[in-house]
Amino acid sequence: MISVKAPGKLYIAGEYAVVEAGFPAIIVALNQFVTVTVAESENFGTIDSEQYKETSVNWRRAGDELVFDNRDNPFHYLLSAIRLTETYARACGRELKFYHLSVDSELDSRDGKKFGLGSSAAVTVGTVKALCKFYNLPITKDILFKMAAIAHLDVQGNGSLGDIAASVYGGWIAYHSFDHQWLASKRAEVSLVDLLNMDWPGLSVELLTPPADLRLLIGWTGSPASTSHLVDKVTWAKDKEKQEYRAFLDASRACLDRMIAGFRTGAINVIQRELRVNRKLLQHLSSFSHVSIETVALNSLCAIAEDHGGAAKTSGAGGGDCGIVLIDRHEAVDTLLQDWESEGITTLPLSVHNVMDLV
Repeated sequence: MISVKAPGKLYIAGEYAVVEAGFPAIIVALNQFVTVTVAESENFGTIDSEQYKETSVNWRRAGDELVFDNRDNPFHYLLSAIRLTETYARACGRELKFYHLSVDSELDSRDGKKFGLGSSAAVTVGTVKALCKFYNLPITKDILFKMAAIAHLDVQGNGSLGDIAASVYGGWIAYHSFDHQWLASKRAEVSLVDLLNMDWPGLSVELLTPPADLRLLIGWTGSPASTSHLVDKVTWAKDKEKQEYRAFLDASRACLDRMIAGFRTGAINVIQRELRVNRKLLQHLSSFSHVSIETVALNSLCAIAEDHGGAAKTSGAGGGDCGIVLIDRHEAVDTLLQDWESEGITTLPLSVHNVMDLV
């Protein structure tokens, strides 16, 4: 049996702008995981999840294609990852097998609540990673990212894929998205193997080392949000407000460039300053796009953190889920966390995870 883990993520800065090719964001991988296991079987396969115990999917094969006995299932990202990885396996000369595949996630609560930690991305990464090991396929972090990105895009259709990058590379990363139109065009022109070995225009991943005294706090508002729907709404707005949107993109790039420089020089004050700048940029984006990014609860989370010496903002698409705080380790945070609790904000006791395999 093969078992692999893929971590969840949180966006630190650069949201929304990062969906455009070449625009930067900073993302962090967290020590909460999706675990995917694969065990060879005969005649038929199964897919199941600890989170969906009542919905186990059985499958067989028609030639090299998977045929599912139950099409009404919650495993869309997982199935997309299976299809793509098996396409890669066939291209590498592997004979396809039957197997039982199981998923267990720490990224959603046991009662089904979503924390906004990138569970669909981690499931996609974990599935590709597990099946590559199962079929003994040549793989690097770069190839894993590209395969998981394609599989994820085939389901979601939009987004920067930064959550995929965080789950693959781990730690703190500066991420620039790739050109989605280029990818769509090349998929029709070249083989999957050739596509995975190409340089993707705009794509960049840089591992960042945070200052030793920088502390990350995560607060959860208890209100889940749909990233894909929020990104769709901003996409519609950018076509109507082209000038405002272009100004937002340029300001976000400049802000993130300064913030990344702050990581490179270990300057906490620079990182905190630019986090606050990025928050204001997102508030302006919310204003002209009419998309609710910073909810009342997230505004309260940020205000409390700022009162206690932290720099705070929404994380990811906003509209609910999590907010983050960057604060000096020498600052006491007990009162901050107590004030969060009094406002119904849950502190998530998570830390940064560094991915050590596939190097």
